[in-house]
Amino acid sequence: MQNGKLRVIIENVQPQVDNGLYPAKRTVGERVDISASIFGDGHDHIRASVYYKHGKDGVLNETAMCLAYNDEWTASFQAKEKGTYYFSIHAWVDHFETWYDGFKKKASAKVDVKTELMEGAEMLRKLSLINPKLVSVAAVLEDKTHYAVALEKVLSPEFENIVHENPLKEIYTSTEKEFEVLVENRKANFSAWYEFFPRSASLTGKHGTFQDCIRLLPRIAAMGFDVIYFPPIHPIGKINRKGKNNNVRSEKSEPGSPWAIGSDEGGHKTVLPALGALEDFKKLIAEAKKLNMDVAMDIAFQCAPDHPYVKEHPQWFKQRPDGSIQYAENPPKKYQDIFPFNFETDDWKALWEELLSVFIFWMDQGISIFRVDNPHTKPIPFWQWVITEVHKVNPDIIFLSEAFTRPKIMASLAKVGFTQGYTYFTWRVSKNEIIDYVKELVHGPSRNYFRPNFWPNTPDILPFHLQHQGENSFIIRYALASTLSSNFGVYGPAYEFYENTPIAEGKEEYYNSEKYEVRHYDWKKTNRMTDIMTMINQARKENEALQSTWNTHFCDVGNDQLVAYLKATDDLSNIILVVVNLDPHHSKSGYVQLPKDRLKLGDKINVKLHDCMTDEHYTWTQEWNYVDINPNKMPFHLFKLQLHESHL
Repeated sequence: MQNGKLRVIIENVQPQVDNGLYPAKRTVGERVDISASIFGDGHDHIRASVYYKHGKDGVLNETAMCLAYNDEWTASFQAKEKGTYYFSIHAWVDHFETWYDGFKKKASAKVDVKTELMEGAEMLRKLSLINPKLVSVAAVLEDKTHYAVALEKVLSPEFENIVHENPLKEIYTSTEKEFEVLVENRKANFSAWYEFFPRSASLTGKHGTFQDCIRLLPRIAAMGFDVIYFPPIHPIGKINRKGKNNNVRSEKSEPGSPWAIGSDEGGHKTVLPALGALEDFKKLIAEAKKLNMDVAMDIAFQCAPDHPYVKEHPQWFKQRPDGSIQYAENPPKKYQDIFPFNFETDDWKALWEELLSVFIFWMDQGISIFRVDNPHTKPIPFWQWVITEVHKVNPDIIFLSEAFTRPKIMASLAKVGFTQGYTYFTWRVSKNEIIDYVKELVHGPSRNYFRPNFWPNTPDILPFHLQHQGENSFIIRYALASTLSSNFGVYGPAYEFYENTPIAEGKEEYYNSEKYEVRHYDWKKTNRMTDIMTMINQARKENEALQSTWNTHFCDVGNDQLVAYLKATDDLSNIILVVVNLDPHHSKSGYVQLPKDRLKLGDKINVKLHDCMTDEHYTWTQEWNYVDINPNKMPFHLFKLQLHESHL
């Protein structure tokens, strides 16, 4: 039987994931906002506190919760260190505060409160066991010969502070468990990815090498990217090798798809000889780090028919009745050049251990970021296990989930450990679609476990809204991706040079896809797109407000083709307002409403704006302000706001 004296109920504690089954996620420097529904019977005053600590044996800290509205209570603390924070909530009926509230009402009504003074003194005596200074205050209330003095004492501002600072915790309700908040390194929440194929990195028209990639690093670093992502760099299968535009038959000179991994040259722990040696790859990683960039490695757990695993461990693959091995299919698509692993094999333990060793091998070479291909086609319990094991070796390893799949599967992958995930942003185009989706990510339950990474394109996806479009469409989507989400990426050269031709109408695939051939780019060329990429990335680095996804606040604007959103730090020391024209062909105008409450603006508005893209300056002196965006000049505004001193 539970303690019948408990009168306070605690419900709907946040942040939590599946009732504490998984930790909520934050990064170093983020504020952890805690909330709960807390209530009890009657009209007695309730108080509550959050107790939190860093690590199981950390120092326990207490912070008071505040009543927000409708029995919702809130508190917060700063996540200053990496690792796991633990928190619980205690709530109680505070008879001291209840007494004080009643005392003031009675005194105001000129009711005799001599008995109430004695009650207050009793409570002060209890509290003096913790705060001995309260003994003297209790004595004042107990002095029956100086009623007026005692009355004045209780009604003083000093006594109000005493009540506030000395909660009377006699019987309290606490959450049944401690909830976990996993705090990861800052890059988990702020990164800019640039993807390109190493075999297309040559400046001379030959098959590219790691040395060619090294020569490109300064160019990409100067554009402001901090993650270089390569498709698989392993030997490519020779059996059933795909040809140009996914042709089932390849010519002798065609290189095949990098995702068809493994041949007589090696498997997942080997690099393609045409790219160079393992030492060349390690040098590439080191040179990238000198430029404050990380190399992200693609992990695709699948094999070409001539991968060494197929011969050495045939039990890891699904055998068909005719003795052949089942190749990958996503009907009507067929992938004759790929054998998927059979995770239902009786030898699953050995398979799991071997796949873990692939991660460990590349970590030993200097890799700290993995982009995992199609994780939704492998068992989720495997990912939970392998990510846990990897993090035992290095808790800072970042995993990006490339899972464009059903929402619940994407959510589950994030819960079990993936640091970031690809999203549906790629297909959110209209104003309402963009706003609804971002609000879902920022304010929905997935906020506690799913970190979005926005990609306007990938080697697999040329979205319909970029097909046969010019540079303005590409600029608009880049601006949205890089300012709405603090993590974003782009399949770089195809995007820089506006590749917009699909393999066929109705298909979201590139014609002459780089997945099946070596491409040659003019890497010395720059254009409007590369300039804008550089400017936006620079603005992201210089403005803390753009380094979070979670502070996005959409502003009303009177035009369906204009979307406006504010991003600000908690203390309003850095404020960014982005206004995007979603029409790549025509000028659009409208009035943007400044969120006065969020910006703490009074009736007299005086806001200075600097457009970081055009270097133009404006002053807004009213709540609604006119904007007119010509996409041929710049399809968006990226304003940095300076509030008048009286607003801060």
